[in-house]
Amino acid sequence: MQKQAIFQSKLLPYALVAPQLAIVLIFFYWPALQAVIQSFLLQDAFGLSTSFVWFENYLELFSEPAYFETVVRTFFFSFAIATSSLSVALLLAVMADKPLRGGAVYRTLLIWPYAVAPPVVGVLWVFMLHPSLGVLSRYLRAAGIEWNPLLDGNQAATLVILAAAWKQISYNFLFFLAGLAAIPKSVLEAAAIDGARPMRRFWTVTFPLLSPTIFFLLVVNIVYAFFDTFGIIDTMTRGGPGTSTVTLVYKVYNDGLIGGNLGSSAAQSVILMIMVIVLTGIQFRFVERKVTY
Repeated sequence: MQKQAIFQSKLLPYALVAPQLAIVLIFFYWPALQAVIQSFLLQDAFGLSTSFVWFENYLELFSEPAYFETVVRTFFFSFAIATSSLSVALLLAVMADKPLRGGAVYRTLLIWPYAVAPPVVGVLWVFMLHPSLGVLSRYLRAAGIEWNPLLDGNQAATLVILAAAWKQISYNFLFFLAGLAAIPKSVLEAAAIDGARPMRRFWTVTFPLLSPTIFFLLVVNIVYAFFDTFGIIDTMTRGGPGTSTVTLVYKVYNDGLIGGNLGSSAAQSVILMIMVIVLTGIQFRFVERKVTY
């Protein structure tokens, strides 16, 4: 018989939930509401005059070809970061799940990079791959590769994707490792007795049983790529060279704080929020159908 918690006061459950609700209201819903209101206003950089312009900020954005280029670039960055970080993390988790000497040490070392802040990640990768000072850049030049992300937009984009994916691998690895540990060994042993080779066992048994974890991480990685890569881009390239590494979240910052166009920046943040909500809804609507619980 399960024990059921009984509160002596009817107000106590609400009092326990109140701190969390206050945090969500103050740090999410209130700023989101302010962004929606600001997106309908036209304000000078000094905040001395404000006028209500309805959807003018949105119409101006949709008339800019550069904004659509940023949207396409952001989706490409998100796809590249999510797929690369998930693939490498799954490979490392499968290898770390095997019985190895010092396996606990390896798993701990693979988790550590997640504790590094995004701006620090950007600085680390700049030191490694700076065209003139980077340690790895010397080997690239020795191999005959002209490596200069300060001038080459494609190389700068590659550098940002590598750094952002590396930052997220540890997070994905942790969940994949937990998912692999939850798979009954008897199922894998039964597949081995039936004659299934290791690769076939992975794709027909392990991978389907990991689908809930993969679906969860897919949603988390898409949100990460849309929002949390700002610190990496700001410390590594500042959106350059040109606009080759400017994503939607960095354009919100650049146009609002640097350019002083607060109305347009607010409109971009609202559009970005809607994009992430719609994308997450699509994933829950269609991708979740293929998840095996």
